[in-house]
Amino acid sequence: MIEKPIFLVGAERSGTTLLRLMLDHHPQVAFNYEFDYSVELITEEGCFPNLDFYCQWLSTNRIFLSAGFCIDKNLNYRELVNSFLIQKQEQNQKPLVGATVHHYFDKLPSIWPQAKFIHIIRDPRDVAISCVNMGWAGNLWTGPDRWIEAEQTWDKLEKSLSENQYIEIHYEDLIINVTDTLEKLCNFIGVSYDEEMLSYPQNSSYSLPDPSLVFQWKRKLSQQQIQLIETKTGDLLSKKGYSQGINSPIKIDFLQKIQLELESKLSCLYWRVKRFGLWLLLLYYLARKIGISTWEKRLRLELNRIEEKHLV
Repeated sequence: MIEKPIFLVGAERSGTTLLRLMLDHHPQVAFNYEFDYSVELITEEGCFPNLDFYCQWLSTNRIFLSAGFCIDKNLNYRELVNSFLIQKQEQNQKPLVGATVHHYFDKLPSIWPQAKFIHIIRDPRDVAISCVNMGWAGNLWTGPDRWIEAEQTWDKLEKSLSENQYIEIHYEDLIINVTDTLEKLCNFIGVSYDEEMLSYPQNSSYSLPDPSLVFQWKRKLSQQQIQLIETKTGDLLSKKGYSQGINSPIKIDFLQKIQLELESKLSCLYWRVKRFGLWLLLLYYLARKIGISTWEKRLRLELNRIEEKHLV
């Protein structure tokens, strides 16, 4: 087992891809992208999934398939997910290895109890805007939901970690003070900062840090939209180091919440229909409902193919 892998955790649209690219370009660090499939099927009680079921599930998991990892069915569950990190490490021929995890990362210590964690936090108002633009949320009321989930998961995980197991950084610091922030991270990991960490634009679609991407909500959102997000995030906003933009949060009653959540679901559904087509989505839903696994798998792979074309 890899004793001390490095996990980059935080909400989606919080700068995890950018930081992962920087880490992966360090001469001594191999860093894999989304690795949620290593813990997604672990139960709340900490039980690992049946291995045959897990392998079948992986056979249609778009992110796992894109990694190109081999599955050794002679291994137990812990050994198997660990083997994926070993394969990444061997592919890159680097002494240290890590991966990004956005969900369920509080379960990672059940596999790697000595793992190290980098927790990245971004202003939830910018995260909300980005989630709506991605079609993951239908309005700014549900826009910060993934951020809230991630921060609550982190608060749960942090309590179980020793001080030398984790470090927290803000996306805004990474963008504005990139070298200082990376030096701090490298010191935590146990390596020296290397300028190669900023060479990622040569082989990715990501540019060097742009300060104009920080606090976009101040330019893009109205007072009412800011109030909506700040009402949803509540005390977590200040707890995570961000000041309120509006000092008078609004009250959302039960019926308003239902209306906003329904509006968001309909908007997300419209977005999915526009991307995948109504017919394909209906067939996939029907295949799952009936339980025809071969048909469901074929349709899932077609959905994956379409999604791959629209990755940002």
